[in-house]
Amino acid sequence: MHRNTLETIMGGIVLLAAVGFLKLAYEAADLKGREGYQIAAEFGSTGGLSIGDDVRVSGIKVGQITAQQLDPITYVAKISMAIDPAIKIPRDSSARITQASLLGGNYLELLPGAATETLVAGAVIYDTRDPVSLNDLLGQVVFSAGSGPGSSGGSPVN
Repeated sequence: MHRNTLETIMGGIVLLAAVGFLKLAYEAADLKGREGYQIAAEFGSTGGLSIGDDVRVSGIKVGQITAQQLDPITYVAKISMAIDPAIKIPRDSSARITQASLLGGNYLELLPGAATETLVAGAVIYDTRDPVSLNDLLGQVVFSAGSGPGSSGGSPVN
């Protein structure tokens, strides 16, 4: 009889620990971060941006990506985001997709403008910069290295 009581107590402790870990994981995942006013930005390429990725201003998280759609007429990618209501983004702001590190992970960076009017819910940012691909940059460096002034393809100088 004493053994069953001990097993029951140990089972309760294990369940409490599991609930504690689930709560910690929920807070770390920031699943509740989709609150705020919705704005959008149009890009030629999303560069691997995903729903749930951060939206930052000066490196500080101010929101997150909530949706991605392809415009069937213009074929531009429309990225929707939820911005913290305490942050007011100037109307003439621009947006760009940036890599968080060399190992991957992207985020959308908002570059605030100087306008006194701010973006309202439903506004669209058209002043955007498509992401720069590291593979494209490396390809340009490799293929342009053979066509420089010191290459054998040019005319000799006497």
